[in-house]
Amino acid sequence: QVQLVESGGGLVQAGGSLRLSCAASGIIFSIYTMGWYRQAPGKQRELVATLTSGGRTNYADSVKGRFTISRSNAKNTVYLQMSSLNPKDTAVYYCNAHIPTSDYWGQGTLVTVSS
Repeated sequence: QVQLVESGGGLVQAGGSLRLSCAASGIIFSIYTMGWYRQAPGKQRELVATLTSGGRTNYADSVKGRFTISRSNAKNTVYLQMSSLNPKDTAVYYCNAHIPTSDYWGQGTLVTVSS
């Protein structure tokens, strides 16, 4: 059974920082592209950041310079370090694991940024 379990969400003041974690099980973690996506109230889910098995990163323009995605293959965990948060970052953040033949999602963790 494949599971992606996010943690680390919560309430933070504008300008603050938060670190999200996603622990994966049931996959060969090291070969997957891992990603973070988010869905704000009333909006579509959007890409936040991805990190390939080879170490290549991709970020949404809205988070470049503020967010950092990283992974620990030894821990089967991907992280999203978020800094300089603003209320526009408020969303449910979802963890994703992807290879061409498979796509898995976590259930999400809520990040609320207050002003």
